[in-house]
Amino acid sequence: MALRKAAVGLMLALSAGAQATTAADVQSFTLNNGMKVMVMEDFTIPNANMYLFWKVGSRNEVPGITGLSHFFEHMMFNGSENYGPKMFDRTMEAAGGANNAYTTENLTVYTDWFPADAMEVVFSLEADRIGALSIDPELVESERGVVSSERRTGLENSNWRMLSEEVKGVAFRAHPYSWSVIGHESDINAWELADLQQYHQTYYAPNNAVVVISGAVKFEQVQQMATQYFGGIAAQPEPAAIRTVEPEQKGERRVYVQKPSVSSTNLMVAYKVPATSNADYYALDLLTDLLLSGKSSRLNRALVDSQMATAVDGYMPMSFDPNLLYLYAVATPGSDSAKLEQTLIAEVNRLAVEPVTEQELTKVKNGKLMAFYQRMQTINGRSDNVGTYELFFGDYNKLFSAPEAYQAVTAADIQRVAKAYLTKARRTVGVLAAAEDKDL
Repeated sequence: MALRKAAVGLMLALSAGAQATTAADVQSFTLNNGMKVMVMEDFTIPNANMYLFWKVGSRNEVPGITGLSHFFEHMMFNGSENYGPKMFDRTMEAAGGANNAYTTENLTVYTDWFPADAMEVVFSLEADRIGALSIDPELVESERGVVSSERRTGLENSNWRMLSEEVKGVAFRAHPYSWSVIGHESDINAWELADLQQYHQTYYAPNNAVVVISGAVKFEQVQQMATQYFGGIAAQPEPAAIRTVEPEQKGERRVYVQKPSVSSTNLMVAYKVPATSNADYYALDLLTDLLLSGKSSRLNRALVDSQMATAVDGYMPMSFDPNLLYLYAVATPGSDSAKLEQTLIAEVNRLAVEPVTEQELTKVKNGKLMAFYQRMQTINGRSDNVGTYELFFGDYNKLFSAPEAYQAVTAADIQRVAKAYLTKARRTVGVLAAAEDKDL
């Protein structure tokens, strides 16, 4: 009861601090070329942001051009008609702003933060690289080398990355989620200029974007600038739909990876779960936190406190199509790695046979609500959340009912989704070790 009262108090305090942002605070319009723009006015501080969500990620690629989505994250900073190489960052910084970008399996997102009076500069910069990106052969070769090096270094330095790439490749036999966002090395080396030109024209079309702007800006001002700078960029035919549906997995799959430099066994267990838009998302998200969130989480208690593992980790990515829930553990040097796997899987299986306690469930709900309201207190968090819900849930309005959706999850729901999705037949196990482990 005390935990539930704490949750209610937390919701009231944080929502008040976030100026009680509601769906009514989101104003939107769609340009004639199909670009959707959403605006949230907030004059608390004289700053603003622009989040550009492009509906393109590694799921939109095909063999031969894997990695192109991530590559464009690099190319979009390398010059356009009116702003030459390196000028995007320099112009942004001169106006007092900053920017970043990231690519996932599903999206490529560009983020700009700036003083509100610099908004027109940001519109000019973004419109130029959308409508007139320079795909210069010399810059392409330079960035190709950067991406190739990034791929090699990432696999050398990150055990998680090396193991997850192999697990994905085994878990998915047909769907584009089978390859990593950075792409296959042979494809990176083989992209042609025509591939890049076609990809940019198809996926960086205004009708393939959702733009969210928050901060000390007026809706009418944003609408005028969006029309002026983005409105003249031509729409393109809708990108081809992803037709491949991953066949049902009918048994456990396993992959063993050898890496001489690894000091102890790394274990990854991944389960097939439905797309984010599925009604079971909230129960699965809380289930993930029950297993992984904090020192009192089930896997931390079972594996780290017992000294079988030095660390546990994992996540369930937001996803347009059915994807994986990843669980990860790093074995304590010299420990029994077979026992580590058995114990991890036993903890997962326990969720299906024993209802979680009300105290455990309330704890993870409180954590989820606290994180939600903390993000909604900032203009950056609001823009990110609104765009994310618009795309993954099909309607940004669902963002504002998310706290209630989490609160509605019951212990029976957790048990039900564990039984449905965390099964041996839906499981892929990956092991990374320095040499063949006799225990596995």
